[in-house]
Amino acid sequence: MHPMKIGVLTFHRCINYGSYWQARCLVEALRDMGHRAVLLDHHSHRVDMAEWRCALRPVLPTPVSAADRKLYGQKTRKFLASIHALPRSRRFALDHPEEMEDFDTVVVGSDEVWNLSHPWYGQCPLFFGERLRAKRLIAYAASFGNYPVEQGLPQHWARMLHQFHRVSVRDGNSRALLGRALGHAPELVLDPCLQFAPPPDSGRERGARHVAVYGHNFSGWFAARMREWARKRNMRLVSIGYRNDWADTQWLTAGPEDFARFMADADAVATNFFHGCVFALRNRKPFLCENSPYRAIKIQDLLSALGAQSHLADAATPAVRCDASLSEPLAPSIDARIAAMRASSAEYLHQALQEEPDSRASGCAHA
Repeated sequence: MHPMKIGVLTFHRCINYGSYWQARCLVEALRDMGHRAVLLDHHSHRVDMAEWRCALRPVLPTPVSAADRKLYGQKTRKFLASIHALPRSRRFALDHPEEMEDFDTVVVGSDEVWNLSHPWYGQCPLFFGERLRAKRLIAYAASFGNYPVEQGLPQHWARMLHQFHRVSVRDGNSRALLGRALGHAPELVLDPCLQFAPPPDSGRERGARHVAVYGHNFSGWFAARMREWARKRNMRLVSIGYRNDWADTQWLTAGPEDFARFMADADAVATNFFHGCVFALRNRKPFLCENSPYRAIKIQDLLSALGAQSHLADAATPAVRCDASLSEPLAPSIDARIAAMRASSAEYLHQALQEEPDSRASGCAHA
């Protein structure tokens, strides 16, 4: 494959572990393929202010103390340093893409790049391909987030997606939305954090046994069940990135690299986040996930695609099933589905990058 200059368009400046790692994993994978890949370094004062306000009060509506805001500030500074170290394009204004460099290919995704309801990126034409300076547009593992298929995709946005050479999504909701709007169901691929997961680092010395608690505003039943389960096994509940007072330890200042190492070292994962599930699967850890309204669509779709629905729980879930999800190794069938999807996802990306732009079919090519 001829090396290309590739720009990756995503939410790489979000103060969010999943957003950071999906951006990094995708751009590093493209560079490992021999391409000159960088993140498209869009900026917006409006978006920065919204992102930083959220970063300092990430568990709202739960109140955040002044002491915790200082700790979240430390976490934010670690994120900014890590983001600064990523390979990035020349900076340009989010609302003025004409300022960006020219690229052979722009890859849009992963993350909720097409979520029309996103509080600050929603309905931004750039992520739908408008005025991107590239010979070819590809979507990899794009998502509409919590924007449901029942609302339908307005034709204005659907028409913009017709200019993409190839389109893939990471969840069934996004696939159904595009299937209805474009008449073609796009390919389903893995999130970059799961697609490009490195082999486990078995040589690193592990710390004390712990459960990684990743998320916030869990239900009371979930907290009680986790405390009972951990207490019986003499494990500590360590909440990373967000305060959960029911956990034994709060680690609010963890940076992105801290997070990846911590999740790899955990004995089990308790989460209500999409990427909590992804990092548990990435590291082959037992896990239990409580559904949350904002993330219900993408969590359910991920676990359904991988045959891991038994790891999703609500207040009516029997304790014995919760215990099994947290205690037993992942089912071999889950590993098999991940392996199969990694193969098909790699083939999609290879073909999308290899085909000439003028080979695309009409509409949403090969979708």
